[in-house]
Amino acid sequence: MMSETVVTMDGSSNNANNPRQVPTVKTEPVQPNPLTSITLNVSYFRTIPGIIKLLQLGIGIIAMACASPAYAGATDWFLFVSVTAFIATLLWCFIYVLSIRESLKLPINWIMTELVNTSIFAVLYMIAFIAQLSVWSVVHHTSSSRNIAAGVFGIFNTIMYAAGAYFLFVEWRSGNSQ
Repeated sequence: MMSETVVTMDGSSNNANNPRQVPTVKTEPVQPNPLTSITLNVSYFRTIPGIIKLLQLGIGIIAMACASPAYAGATDWFLFVSVTAFIATLLWCFIYVLSIRESLKLPINWIMTELVNTSIFAVLYMIAFIAQLSVWSVVHHTSSSRNIAAGVFGIFNTIMYAAGAYFLFVEWRSGNSQ
């Protein structure tokens, strides 16, 4: 009696009449892609913290436009604080609008992280507008009026970052970390 040998496509031989030989199927565990659950969350910007974030961005753009180019060391510091606060706030806006914090499921206390970030920028903006106004209030230069306006917008943004920190603190105290 002849047994029939079957050659598969990969060149290996398989004895078709052997009842003990069971085909082996290798499966790789499928890792869920956390980015598939990203959705647009525009409704966040209808809430008070969302409106505050948009105001922080808008006032930050005006402050940066008024302060640049930097003619004094205080303006360098003011622009550094304005630009870094703007970038950080823009990143937080992307995190909220794309619902990244809900989709990543990381063991991060997002509210506390944002509270620390916003509080630091409130303090830095306060230092920056004081330095900006103290330098440009005594300098008589052709660009001193727009630099004083930048300092005033720095005051407004300090208030916005302090208000944002307040609302984040209230949310953190309520225990809503997600």
